[in-house]
Amino acid sequence: RSLRIGSTVPSRLDEPRLKTDLSRSGYKGSADAEPFPILQFASTPGIPMTRVTVSAFYKFAPVDDCARLRAFLEETCRAQGILGTILIAPEGINGTVAGSTAAIQALHGAIRANAQFANLATKESYADAMPFARLKVKEKPEIVTFGVPEANPNTRVGAYVSPSDWNALISDPEVLLIDTRNSYEVSVGTFRGAIDPGTRSFTEFPDYVKASLDPSKHRKVAMFCTGGIRCEKATAFMLQQGFQEVFHLEGGILKYLETVPREESLWQGDCFVFDDRVAVTHGLEVARHALCPRCGQPKDIVRGGPPASACDDCRDQDVA
Repeated sequence: RSLRIGSTVPSRLDEPRLKTDLSRSGYKGSADAEPFPILQFASTPGIPMTRVTVSAFYKFAPVDDCARLRAFLEETCRAQGILGTILIAPEGINGTVAGSTAAIQALHGAIRANAQFANLATKESYADAMPFARLKVKEKPEIVTFGVPEANPNTRVGAYVSPSDWNALISDPEVLLIDTRNSYEVSVGTFRGAIDPGTRSFTEFPDYVKASLDPSKHRKVAMFCTGGIRCEKATAFMLQQGFQEVFHLEGGILKYLETVPREESLWQGDCFVFDDRVAVTHGLEVARHALCPRCGQPKDIVRGGPPASACDDCRDQDVA
């Protein structure tokens, strides 16, 4: 299939490049994450960006020419002043990017112009400042690293459950509810009654399933993650392992928080996100979390107050 690439590209804009060392924490980073503090960035020189649109999207669909698609998407993002990360693999596309509303709409249109991504679903939220330091468009073996090539959502995947039907499913006492995210994410918030597998990386999830779950005992399993992509891999893997009824939250936690009213919600806490916002809550409003400058873990803070030298846990260790 041909890729539609624009013929003219405006000059590149300067990109702030700021980093935070998180190597001492349980948070190892993510291929599609940029959890760094950044400066506000205007998509058009001389025109301030009053509201930044943050768009998360992914699509499992075969990609025959990853290099060409990478070049096309990078050119489109540069032309629109978009920052963030997009991953491309033979199994599909995965990205979280930010820019002006018009720029994000232009990117969506460019991606959907390619037949295999015509029904690309996206999730939008908003920030007061650009939450990414730079643009990265990369080719990868997988669009979310799992390490089990046989777990292919393009071949087989679990049943999608809409946010409006999710509460009824997870309230069923026969359903085992599992949070497929990592422990540092779960610590910020999760669904009531969900099991935390205690993983530090998504690649550890297959070992958790083999050690802790049994298809003959756990006949109904429901899973969720931030945006839905990890669950697609996880459900494909569990079906391969012999589990019969496997469900996952369509659109992930973000779509649930966006669409389910707070008074009806079974979500407890906030939702960790891989950008400078750190966490969001119901209505996708920015929550009061930040990354501790010492351990790198997401901690509940009062935004706008004086900067803390360390989180409570790190200060407790100093006293001990």
